Amino acid sequence: MRFATYRHHHQSHWGMVISDPAGDRVAKLDHVAPSLKAAIQANLLSTIETRDLNTIPIDEVTLLPPIDAPEKIFCIGVNYANRNAEYKDGSDDPIKPSVFIRLADSFTGHKQPLIRPPESIQLDYEGEIVVVIGKAGRRIKREQAFEHIAGLTLMNEGTLRDWVRHAKFNVTQGKNFERSGSIGPWMVTADEFSAKALEQLQLETRVNGEVRQSDSTASMMFPIAFIIEYLSTFCTLRPGDIIATGTPNGAGARFDPPRYLKPGDVVEVSVAGIGTLVNGVMDEEL
Repeated sequence: MRFATYRHHHQSHWGMVISDPAGDRVAKLDHVAPSLKAAIQANLLSTIETRDLNTIPIDEVTLLPPIDAPEKIFCIGVNYANRNAEYKDGSDDPIKPSVFIRLADSFTGHKQPLIRPPESIQLDYEGEIVVVIGKAGRRIKREQAFEHIAGLTLMNEGTLRDWVRHAKFNVTQGKNFERSGSIGPWMVTADEFSAKALEQLQLETRVNGEVRQSDSTASMMFPIAFIIEYLSTFCTLRPGDIIATGTPNGAGARFDPPRYLKPGDVVEVSVAGIGTLVNGVMDEEL
């Protein structure tokens, strides 16, 4: 099943995305729980009846990041083996994952523009697969990790490259400009996948129709189950927490010369079984 958070007539709602020959439609589920995050916390998604739901065309709503107000947004850096080699610094593959945190307001939703701030022209794209936690846990064993996943979504982990180099060990600034990244278009529930399938998902990022990134989760140095085990060692993962699992090689900074995003560009992040996250680019209006 697919669940989205959206705005309609200036009000925020959440609901189920239903396939229709004429185009996807969305059914409002505010009566079930106040938000998708709340429904996940109460373990209600599997109890929702799909019959007799009133729907509207999804094109009539504005899609927002699926989880509103997540408690934690973890991002895993340099997780694809080819991505580590792309740095060309002669370093060995890491033995532990790089981890940093993003803020919720650094993201926008599907078909909303990524915002390039006036402080930098080095806005870059990073297509990623995102895990949404469904069940709380601390020190989760990787063999039980799949049981703690509510679903999957996609991220364009927009980055201001010069701002991630302001300090020796700090990427926070360049990863948190408002609306520089996106999440969506919706969350697909974990029951649409097997634990094995999570190790074979094919991710593709396109800029203006040109494939820039293409790789499989089979290339991850730290698979999803390991990431959940690792993160839950030092903190409790809670329903609605978001984990971005890393981006393949092919980001704009790695071209010579770099190919950063500019107003008018369109970025698409796709994974079969999840969907396609689409965003344009515009300069911030001051």
